Amino acid sequence: MIIKAIVFGATGLTGGLVVEQLLEREDIVVAAVVRERIKDASPKLEQIIIKDFSKLEQYAPELKADAYFCCIGTTINKAGSKDKFLRTDLAIPVTIARLVNATGTRAAGFVSSIGANAASKNFYLSTKGKMEREVEKIIGEKSVFVRPSLLMGKRKEFRFGETLGMGFMKVFGWALIGPLKKYRGVYASDVARELISLTMSKL
Repeated sequence: MIIKAIVFGATGLTGGLVVEQLLEREDIVVAAVVRERIKDASPKLEQIIIKDFSKLEQYAPELKADAYFCCIGTTINKAGSKDKFLRTDLAIPVTIARLVNATGTRAAGFVSSIGANAASKNFYLSTKGKMEREVEKIIGEKSVFVRPSLLMGKRKEFRFGETLGMGFMKVFGWALIGPLKKYRGVYASDVARELISLTMSKL
């Protein structure tokens, strides 16, 4: 049976790897929802151009699939404000969850964060926790969340904090043992693989 998968956030580190790994499978047809066409993309990848992600629900007929992968995420610095950060890391995943119901999609995987907690005093972690809570309210057991720590891998964009963190992890990550082991950096390729595995297990 051929499975249709749609990836949101395909131009990011994890999303790009999700696309890459899905395309390796003969039983999956892969589409990516992007604001601008990805240059040099595989000819096997269908690209759905949607400029304004706040209007995703208007494109429901074009977004029918068996599985969704939401790899959308930014930083407060890149977004420019907490308000804009919320529009990306909270509002868009919640909209995607509503699309799951609107399109009859059977499973949806979301990239969250280690320490995600709606009650956290940390703005980033509370946002991720609220995202998980709201998505679960909408689609329940159709949802899957992966909670990576610092993502290791080569991004197309430069993120000073993550670059610094990766350097630290490469030198001192081994020292995080016992309860602290979960905070070691994790390769984005492994996160992508886990997200695919958990989401596909729902089908």
